[in-house]
Amino acid sequence: MEEDEPELEAGLEAALELVPAVQAAIEQVFPSQDPLDRADFNAVEYINALFPTEQSLANIDEVVNKIRLKIRRLDDNIRTVVRGQTNVGQDGRQALEEAQKAIQQLFGKIKDIKDKAEKSEQMVKEITRDIKQLDHAKRHLTTSITTLNHLHMLAGGVDSLEAMTRRRQYGEVANLLQGVVNVLEHFNKYMGIPQIRQLSERVKAAQNELGQQILADFEEAFPSQGTKRTGGPSNVLRDACLVANVLDPRIKQEIIKKFIKQHLSEYLVLFQENQDVAWLDKIDRRYAWIKRQLVDYEEKYGRMFPQEWCMTERIAVEFCHVTRAELSKIMRTRAKEIEVKLLLFAIQRTTNFEGFLAKRFSGCTLADGTVKKPEVPPPSTNPFLEDETGTETDEIVIEKSDPDKPKKPKVPDNPFHGIVSKCFEPHLYVYIESQDKNLGELIDRFVADFKAQGPPKPNVDEGGAVLPSCADLFVYYKKCMVQCSQLSTGEPMIALTTIFQKYLREYAWKILSGNLPKTTSSSGGLTITSLLKEKEGSEVAKFTLEELCLICSILSTAEYCLATTQQLEEKLKEKVDASLVERINLTGEMDTFSIVISNSIQLLVQDLDAACDPALTAMSKMQWQNVEHVGDQSPYVTSVILHIKQNVPIIRDNLASTRKYFTQFCIKFANSFIPKFINHLFKCKPISMVGAEQLLLDTHSLKMVLLDLPSIGSQVVRKAPASYTKIVVKGMTRAEMILKVVMAPHEPPVVFVDNYIKLLADCSTDTFQKILDMKGLKRSEQSSMLDLFRLRLPAPPPGGDSTGSLSLSAPTPEQESSRIRKLEKLIKKRL
Repeated sequence: MEEDEPELEAGLEAALELVPAVQAAIEQVFPSQDPLDRADFNAVEYINALFPTEQSLANIDEVVNKIRLKIRRLDDNIRTVVRGQTNVGQDGRQALEEAQKAIQQLFGKIKDIKDKAEKSEQMVKEITRDIKQLDHAKRHLTTSITTLNHLHMLAGGVDSLEAMTRRRQYGEVANLLQGVVNVLEHFNKYMGIPQIRQLSERVKAAQNELGQQILADFEEAFPSQGTKRTGGPSNVLRDACLVANVLDPRIKQEIIKKFIKQHLSEYLVLFQENQDVAWLDKIDRRYAWIKRQLVDYEEKYGRMFPQEWCMTERIAVEFCHVTRAELSKIMRTRAKEIEVKLLLFAIQRTTNFEGFLAKRFSGCTLADGTVKKPEVPPPSTNPFLEDETGTETDEIVIEKSDPDKPKKPKVPDNPFHGIVSKCFEPHLYVYIESQDKNLGELIDRFVADFKAQGPPKPNVDEGGAVLPSCADLFVYYKKCMVQCSQLSTGEPMIALTTIFQKYLREYAWKILSGNLPKTTSSSGGLTITSLLKEKEGSEVAKFTLEELCLICSILSTAEYCLATTQQLEEKLKEKVDASLVERINLTGEMDTFSIVISNSIQLLVQDLDAACDPALTAMSKMQWQNVEHVGDQSPYVTSVILHIKQNVPIIRDNLASTRKYFTQFCIKFANSFIPKFINHLFKCKPISMVGAEQLLLDTHSLKMVLLDLPSIGSQVVRKAPASYTKIVVKGMTRAEMILKVVMAPHEPPVVFVDNYIKLLADCSTDTFQKILDMKGLKRSEQSSMLDLFRLRLPAPPPGGDSTGSLSLSAPTPEQESSRIRKLEKLIKKRL
């Protein structure tokens, strides 16, 4: 024990460490700002805080006394708490005993309450036993009385029903039979009783007898053999129809079938296959006959059949089914006699008749037929919109979508569409072949008219006019599309689409590309090289004003065809069956028109580019080392500006309706002219300082003219497109930088090379060689400059090309020659 005492004292004197959760709980219950209460208390830091300096040690006794007083108070508190805990165990045991006694008392009270509740329940059951018996007796008595009443009604109703059936009192039977059937439903669970089963069998027998009797009455009134009707409408038959509504539905169907068959028997005799009136040229008589029959039915039999039977519509629908079968049979027999005009005449009359049926009837009887009422599709958002019921000569207008403009609702489809005209679909190949022939003749007429009338007269005020033949073609397309969609929305529409594609391509090549002006040389062939390469002392042939207007007109026409073809494709997809939509694709034809547009723009660019070639050639042949002073712009600049002012306003005014393609023209011209100008700039060698200044002035003049190119010669000044301005500024700035490098002194060489790399950012030794040639340096000087240039080049990026990663130079002569040959082959192939 004596050995353990020091260890116990050391454990008590050691700092007490609590887990963070316990420490946080203590701080929450007993918040304190005293440093002694902190978990991370440090005695050294606390003493240093009490005595920060040596002078503060003077009051050490006072501090020690305060700490001792605090320790004494803590000891007193601890002693009080420990003493208070000595009696806690005894108090807890006493409280537990008291709780157990209280629970026992409570359990006893609950048991007493339960016993009293059981006694009360037993008493209530004895009191209410007699009341429940009375309730059950009342319910059973009520059910018995109701059942007896129903039984009395059923027995009396069955007797009355049998008597009225024998006397054919159908008016009273109709109401009585429905009541008997309703009452009989209450006895479904009593069918095991013989008397009830016997009454049920008598009701069924009465229903069967009524059905047979009514059928016999209709057969007597409307005999099936012979066309002469011996009977007619009567109140008895009208009441019999009301009874048939209550009987088995097969009775109603049999009445309707026999009546319609007898009503159309005359039609089958009059329009037999061997009769003259049965052929397509007299198809009007069929429809006139049924119209008369419907009027006759309304007058004679309209009140005999219930309105919900829709007998008039049923007669018309059955007539359509019979007519379709008869027409199909006769057309198969006489297929060789079918001509386009005859077929279209028959189809038109048939569709008109189907439209008449749609206006007259709702189509409710078609649910079980072969022709189903189509769902109404959502309104079309196709811009290829024009009222299809309008005149056929109206021009197709390309409408721009307007979000504020309400969409034109589409007329609901005809539920009777195709109910008769479906029989013509197998013979529509005659129509398709006819349209193929007509479109071929139309294209040939367009070609002949263009040759006879020549290109359109230039009219700058109206802009580039679309060729009239284009509108005529699409108007005819629309007429064919509407006509064919009325005939069929299946495979014939796909065949017609193939014909459309064929003649869209022919129009693009024969009318548009075939009439583009061609640049000619002395041999009379197409030589694109003659538009691009330099010719010394020769004047390059330019397009005339009429030819420029023709190119712009063809471009506008191709743009119109492109947009309208896209709309035509959307309209065809609306007309054709949903299962065939994927087979409608006019992308190839739209690409063809895009090629025509590209060729037209290229011709305009080549013409203006070639017109500027002599001026650039004159620039490269001037003796720039002999220029003594800087003056106004040089004559070659004036010549270039003159050609631009002659061509660009004409092209802009003729492309006023297609501004985006005029912008493309400007961009392509800038991409062609600027590299060519830089190439000719390299040929100006040697250049003196004054000559370089004059060239710099000329370059700036050309730069300003090119920036103003889109609105040059126009009274309305528009800001040039940003894409075009960026190309001009980038290219012409490079030309200015080249001249500034030429003007810079080449001594010291290091400064000259660094200045070149900084201004041009071009790592190509060929470009640097050309700069040295323009300065007129000797070969020995050039060799040392080239060596220094290679040493001063910046390191290429990893994986990059060290010869041209920063090069913005124009293409080399070999590249230019290769591009020219490719362009020449492309134009020859397409034109």
